[in-house]
Amino acid sequence: MERLHTVVDSPYGPLTLVATDGVLSGLYMTEQRHRPPEETFGDRDPAPFGEAISQLEAYFAGELTEFDVPLRLDGTPFQRLVWDELRRIPYGMTRTYGELAEALGKPNASRAVGLANGKNPIGVIVPCHRVIGANGSLTGYGGGLDRKQRLLAFEGGTGGAAEDALF
Repeated sequence: MERLHTVVDSPYGPLTLVATDGVLSGLYMTEQRHRPPEETFGDRDPAPFGEAISQLEAYFAGELTEFDVPLRLDGTPFQRLVWDELRRIPYGMTRTYGELAEALGKPNASRAVGLANGKNPIGVIVPCHRVIGANGSLTGYGGGLDRKQRLLAFEGGTGGAAEDALF
């Protein structure tokens, strides 16, 4: 199993992209909760990240609303179900933890959905920032509530294009 990584600038701070056997398996923000140790990211090499970087640039420029870069989501079967459901939340929209649990056919699992959401290894592309509390509050986000609020404002059209991306 070969792991490589690169770091790109974004309007939300540096993003560390990790590939396992050439497929994107991680996208982490600085000071992110559940961020793996740096030494697990492998050597620094931008080679496998061209398409992911292009799509992130287009997203932050306000030109892309749905990612289609290949992903390797390593987690438990339940976590992978939650992460797949996250990818179904449309750009600019939000869902509650309860709505996600309901969509998975597990209406009493909103807490488990929240835990799985928090362990999402590919932030932004797998849009865990689009999940909110039942009362509309911006509950927990591994990248920090400020970033979550800014991402939601950007996608909702109230934050403007993220033109200061420094790719």
